[in-house]
Amino acid sequence: MPSDVPPLRPTAGAPLAPWLPVIVGWHGDLMRALDRTAWPLVDLVVRLWLAEAYLASGLVKIMSWQSALELAAYEYPVRWLDPVAAAYLGASIEVVGPILLAVGFLARPAAFAMMSLAIVAQLSYRAVDLQLLWAALLGWYVVFGAGRLSLDHALGGLATSAIPFAVPALNLAAWVSQTVGPVYQLLVRAWVALTLGVAAVLSLAADSEARTPDVPGLWLPWQSAPHAPHDFALLAATLLAAGLATRYVAIGLCLATGIVGMIEHGLMAEFYWVTLLAVIAVRGAGRWSADALVDRALRRRYPQLDGKPAFSLEGLPRVVIIGAGFGGLTCAASLSRVRAAVTLIDRVNYHLFQPLLYQVATASLSPGDVAAPIRPLFRDAFNTEVMFGSVTGVDTAGRAVLLGAKRVPYDYLVIATGATHSYFGRDDWWRFAPGLKRVEDATEIRRRLLTAFERAEASDDEAERQALLTFLIVGGGPTGVELAGAIAELARHGMERDFRRFDPARTRVVLVQSGPRVLPAFPERLSAIAQQSLEHLGVEVRVGSRVEQIDADGVQVGGRRIPARTVLGAAGVVSSPAARWLGAPADSAGRVKVEADLTVRGLPNVYAIGDTAASAAWNGQPVPGLAPAAKQGGSYVARHLRARIHGRPLPRPFVYRHRGSLATIGRKSAVVDLGRIKLWGAPAWWLWGLVHVGLLVGVRNRISTMVNWFWSYLTFRSAIRLITGAEPAGTDSGNPDPGRAMPC
Repeated sequence: MPSDVPPLRPTAGAPLAPWLPVIVGWHGDLMRALDRTAWPLVDLVVRLWLAEAYLASGLVKIMSWQSALELAAYEYPVRWLDPVAAAYLGASIEVVGPILLAVGFLARPAAFAMMSLAIVAQLSYRAVDLQLLWAALLGWYVVFGAGRLSLDHALGGLATSAIPFAVPALNLAAWVSQTVGPVYQLLVRAWVALTLGVAAVLSLAADSEARTPDVPGLWLPWQSAPHAPHDFALLAATLLAAGLATRYVAIGLCLATGIVGMIEHGLMAEFYWVTLLAVIAVRGAGRWSADALVDRALRRRYPQLDGKPAFSLEGLPRVVIIGAGFGGLTCAASLSRVRAAVTLIDRVNYHLFQPLLYQVATASLSPGDVAAPIRPLFRDAFNTEVMFGSVTGVDTAGRAVLLGAKRVPYDYLVIATGATHSYFGRDDWWRFAPGLKRVEDATEIRRRLLTAFERAEASDDEAERQALLTFLIVGGGPTGVELAGAIAELARHGMERDFRRFDPARTRVVLVQSGPRVLPAFPERLSAIAQQSLEHLGVEVRVGSRVEQIDADGVQVGGRRIPARTVLGAAGVVSSPAARWLGAPADSAGRVKVEADLTVRGLPNVYAIGDTAASAAWNGQPVPGLAPAAKQGGSYVARHLRARIHGRPLPRPFVYRHRGSLATIGRKSAVVDLGRIKLWGAPAWWLWGLVHVGLLVGVRNRISTMVNWFWSYLTFRSAIRLITGAEPAGTDSGNPDPGRAMPC
């Protein structure tokens, strides 16, 4: 197959500049992000902001009710309403309406009442810009209702319930949004454009020392309109009136107004301008606008904006990626716009964030917090197919990946199958000392840990209880250190009052390291600090000690027997069988030896990245098995493939850029090596947390993890101490054989 594939072209019409489809693609991505991600958050912020303003006013009136009655009767009378009734009605709207609007329950009626109150105040009391902006924002909720983060949205299923009038009410709301919505968007856009134009003209008149015309501010909030140069303000007003590039203009005005509001403190109206412009930015110009005409034309020419294929995949290069870890996922995401048919294969249907897997094993997080389904990540990548299955081999001569009897042909192959735990030739130990590479490993370790405490509570034999409360970790690398610290904290601070027959503080945690120090990849100073932190937690650190035997009853370390019913392996890793599949040379850990461009030696169309590859791209040193290294490799291979497929010059050889090493020991204790900068203690722990939350895939995972961490930080409690899974027979832990545990 030829590798020089022409650049992306639209499906119809004459070819355009090759950069235009890229810009159109970016525009489509931004619009989808605004609709799906930004709007729920903007909607919630606007509702809370409006609710706070009204509720504060209502509470002030209730607390000074006599003054409120006097104001309603003498200062701000409503001619067509009794003063007492006006005071009661206004206070009720200002108290009940904001609460309903904030939670998004009956948001339309609540917004209508609040909007009516703002209009009455503008007409009968005093004309101010703030009330006009309130009315405009509340009118939006009258027409469109609250967003996804609301009770109204959550109760949308009431249409199928037996509640009286539920179906007519929901149908009426839908009709208002579809019919009145475009009209309201047009009116709001024109109103904002007219206000900007009037403000620019009046500002220009003031600058020229001419007499400023008397312009009534009853319906135009021009006094608080966004500050901008006259030419830009007039251009923005014109574009908004026409509905052309509306979202981009609104974003620009929103940023400019927000900056002015932060500089000039106390400009409350400017902040409501920001919210109004933010609503326009994320929801667009509406059906009656130039943007709608341009959008329809673009969608006819670039169907990928509708999520439809932008080009036929038939006859295009076939890129197969094995493994949806950090490297494979990054590579697949970077190829989403390339003229190629991409197939992503994994033996599970989720992406696993392995650096936090130890927290699942120690009952701090649930598996769902560190894993994200793969398919939703590629919902909008029409050229990417996600395939569920276990790879059994690769036919390099026939260019096909084997999934049992199924063959998946490829033109380019990317292997990112990761690694599993190694027992250094003693594979019989896996039954007694499970490693930590998969969700199943983590839940099995959690089962063993929690079961040991429960059995210790039930045991009448003191020696047996002590063996049950002895936890031994083999390996002093980051995983071993993090496991040891987490187990010690779980025993001493997480369940100190949960048992009656023993004190969990008596738990013995032993960390065995064959080398002279823990965290050997870190500088000696940080290794010493890490060991001190572990010992402060009560962990017994044994460096320079070699494990000689592991069985169901304990461990033989340096000729000495340690009775321990729970032993965990964190000493080393071995690569997947990728080298065997390819018949390619490998290093001592089974990693495939690759060239400078990450292609496998002798197989120029096959790439290996992450823990699968043995690359010396770190200043001549082996690239470490870290998540950032895998992501850098995946990104590089995607650039290399893009250049080959599009017939462009190939990028320079892969160079790994080390961003730093991090390891946590316990609560507010971690070590961070950033090269010249080295941190430990609480600052390192906070940085470690921020980095790991940032690397998580999916907003839900990040929010859930932060909530769990914050709760544990405040209370030392974990709500995930569940013993799940069947009790294995005999000494068999129930773990699969390491040879069948490869993440491929």
